[in-house]
Amino acid sequence: MNQNKTIIIAEAGVNHNGDLNLAKQLIDAADLAGADYVKFQTFISEECITKDLRKADYQAENTGDKENIETQLEMVKKLELSRSDHQILIDYCKDKNVNFLSTAFDSKSVDLLEESRIPFYKIASSELTNLPLLRKIGNLKKPVILSTGMANIQEIQASIQILTESGLDREKITLLHCNTEYPTPMNDVNLNAIQTIKNHFGLITGYSDHSLGIEVPIAAVALGAQIIEKHFTIDTNLEGPDHKASLTPLQLSEMVKGIRNIEKALGNGIKEATASEIRNIPVMRKSIVARKTILEGEILTAENITIKRPGTGISPMRWDDVIGQEANKNYSPDELIEL
Repeated sequence: MNQNKTIIIAEAGVNHNGDLNLAKQLIDAADLAGADYVKFQTFISEECITKDLRKADYQAENTGDKENIETQLEMVKKLELSRSDHQILIDYCKDKNVNFLSTAFDSKSVDLLEESRIPFYKIASSELTNLPLLRKIGNLKKPVILSTGMANIQEIQASIQILTESGLDREKITLLHCNTEYPTPMNDVNLNAIQTIKNHFGLITGYSDHSLGIEVPIAAVALGAQIIEKHFTIDTNLEGPDHKASLTPLQLSEMVKGIRNIEKALGNGIKEATASEIRNIPVMRKSIVARKTILEGEILTAENITIKRPGTGISPMRWDDVIGQEANKNYSPDELIEL
């Protein structure tokens, strides 16, 4: 991963609705927006979810299942990607200017992704306390991005310890601040936690966003996030658990553009006149000038000199040096004083 710029992961997730053509449209949109990665989700439903588990409130609401009748297993089963689906999407990404990525939610899915030779692993917030999965991924020794939704500092530390004890170099771990509510209420976003996590663990830190709109992930970059992950969809009105909390393709493009502008705006942190404003110094700063006609030999005082633009003469910071000097020539009003 190139850390000279913010890594932008366009989270397609399960917004393909089990339709490969829709998945390809998502890849096209991520490519067009300029995202670095388009990320899907890899899981075998029966390996992850018990048969009678009800959907989360936001899932029931977003799928129009007000009575929460459909089980989470029934909902998720329709969203699985097969082994061949993965290869089709990987190949499709290779034809585009965006990289394929997926999150594994169970051990068998890790095996599938390992066969697909993904460059690094993304671990979802829901799996931060999944010791066997963490251990298996850590043993692969590939870079890991770990989302920390629902977790406190102690739980994050425990997960890092499992990964490193399994053989993963600690410096290969990136942490993403996250809130797992879809959409996340603004008063629960807590962007300042990005710096808390970064300062506490000393690792590359980013942000996985589930709030509505694009301003929060853009602000996260200004606060030091080096990786941004954001859900997007082709149409927010499609049926499915995550569409309503996702960006449209146009919003995704605007988010990427905004992040790239913030990267430029952050600069190098050195406080000095920039190349674009140096030319303003002569025009906007001021100099010591004659307030009225001054004859040669006359003493310069606060009554016969003043401060005006341009800034091409003696700086007003030398006012005390000029006061009390003899005029070295005749001056007309507004003429720059010389010493």
